[in-house]
Amino acid sequence: MIRILDRYILREIAMTWLGVTMVLLLILLTNQFARILGDVAKGKLPKYAALDVISLSVVQYLTILIPIGLFLAIMLALGRFYRDSEMPAMMACRIGLVGIYRPLFWFMTPLIICVAWLSIHGGPSAMHSVDLIGAEAKRGADLTSVEPGQFTVLSPDRAVVYGRSISSEGFLEKVFMQRQSENGVIEVVTADKGEMVEADDPDVKLLVLHNGRRYEGTPGTTNFRIIEFEEHGIPYRLPRVEPLVKRAKSMTFVDLIGSNDLIHIAELQWRLSVPISTIILAIMAVPLSRSRPREGRYERLTIGLLVFIIYLNLMSASKAWIEQGTISTNLGIWWVHVLMLIFGLSLLAIQNGYFRRLIK
Repeated sequence: MIRILDRYILREIAMTWLGVTMVLLLILLTNQFARILGDVAKGKLPKYAALDVISLSVVQYLTILIPIGLFLAIMLALGRFYRDSEMPAMMACRIGLVGIYRPLFWFMTPLIICVAWLSIHGGPSAMHSVDLIGAEAKRGADLTSVEPGQFTVLSPDRAVVYGRSISSEGFLEKVFMQRQSENGVIEVVTADKGEMVEADDPDVKLLVLHNGRRYEGTPGTTNFRIIEFEEHGIPYRLPRVEPLVKRAKSMTFVDLIGSNDLIHIAELQWRLSVPISTIILAIMAVPLSRSRPREGRYERLTIGLLVFIIYLNLMSASKAWIEQGTISTNLGIWWVHVLMLIFGLSLLAIQNGYFRRLIK
């Protein structure tokens, strides 16, 4: 009977966790997708990098979504047990609140290992990859952001490119380009179509124009030259990218351990706090999910969300205090975990009547 109940509890919590996590992830990705599309439209991000950024964002989001998903899944699953009077039946089989932790332990152990990996290595590595994509986007976004019907400025040459439409073959049709050299000479080119072509030099790309005219001269004078061409390649030097400086959030775990900087110490403690908080949230969720007969369906869930928000805010505040030097690094974020663990164990002890037994 106990084995059957363990499997039943495990299945209910696992399915609820999967549903909650997927819904929260979908909400976050929808917002992220809209922001990325905006960056692509503004030319801040190349089109080919959009899917990579979204994939890397999933890794970063899961670092937080797995703990909150587990917490909500436990409260929702056990809350349904109380509402449908299944929990009293389990208690009649000698399955109390403490007995819930056995199947819960089987489920949360791989999740905690996954969260620890995401927090310590996966998330920071994904963030560093996003920073690299952003740095490369600054280098090549000008070329990939040439959209039909819009004037696009290509730096560092400050050339202005316009194309009326894009053909089915991928050519930019009815192209107009203007740029000015350092000696004040203006160059205006019109062509039937154009395309971007890779050059031998990785720092240079070519805007190849077909069937057009090139006007070159100095404004205010009659010294102009007009050239007709069938194919004309205009070199474009890619902007230089400054060396990427790693942020604390994207640094490796080893680099953080060897640093005495307060920001790095705060980041190190935060990464270790994520798997610790996952364990404590699971412990607190069991007593927080206990509801009385005729109690509102989402009343306990509201209380649980309030506890989670307080927990998260205390962790964030402690991290900021470490960075500012307000509190000792030895105290750090650890006091928050100790406080919440005491709170969770106290709830568990009260509901199991441990304090009443001590008094008697």
